[in-house]
Amino acid sequence: MKPFRFGVVAGYAPDLTSWTAQAERVEKLGFDTLLATDPVGAADPFVLLGAAAAVTIDLTVGTFVLADPFRSAEALDWQVQTLHRQTRGRFELGLGVGRPGAGEHAKSLGREFPSPGERITRMAATIAHLKRTPDRPPLMLAAGGPKMLALAAQEADTVTFSWMPKTTETEAQSIVDRFRELAGERLPGIELGLNLMAVGTAPSPGIARWAGVDVPELAAGGAVTVLPEDPGAAAETLLRWRERWGISYVTINSGYAEPFAAIADETRKAGG
Repeated sequence: MKPFRFGVVAGYAPDLTSWTAQAERVEKLGFDTLLATDPVGAADPFVLLGAAAAVTIDLTVGTFVLADPFRSAEALDWQVQTLHRQTRGRFELGLGVGRPGAGEHAKSLGREFPSPGERITRMAATIAHLKRTPDRPPLMLAAGGPKMLALAAQEADTVTFSWMPKTTETEAQSIVDRFRELAGERLPGIELGLNLMAVGTAPSPGIARWAGVDVPELAAGGAVTVLPEDPGAAAETLLRWRERWGISYVTINSGYAEPFAAIADETRKAGG
């Protein structure tokens, strides 16, 4: 059973001063990782992650998740290797095919944004290119659909399950079971992860706009994307999920950093 890791996903950086202050705060709160979206607002995550690594000591920085269509495999390899070496191994690469609406940004970069199936095929080629270098950062893939689950089972060092906002434990179980079957002998070496949407039951207009459903409804429906606000109850939930599913890497968006830090601390104390 793998020990827990906890991370924060940050998608807002009005300037470098506030971004680096956030990195310092995340490390001080005891988190293991600070992950940047792609893009961070309008900014390049690689630039910001380099700055975050420069002002922290032990914090691992990474992407959640980098959109493969935005960069050629060769350019990505250069950026990845630079950050991997300059941080002395404190970088993790999270890679994906691009979230809904990412086509416009790809177009602004002069890049194509083909169908989902074509993007997965292209990403598999990117991964093969990256893995030609033996000394590389860990690879995290976000997976939910059958094709991404299959690719993650074959290639990922870490897989974060991309569950829909309302996913229940019963629905999550079927996805985890499918992944375990696909991973086969690789399963013991793969770190399993989950990205949470919220802690508690307070409404969140931002989440409601993005997900089409607000936090109170998610919590009331038993969604695995929301944890209880009470650190003890939340820790019990995370320990149960690790025992049941093997999930040991848990992340959340930066707006919930403080309450999630208390949950992470309680989980570690309880045996995590």
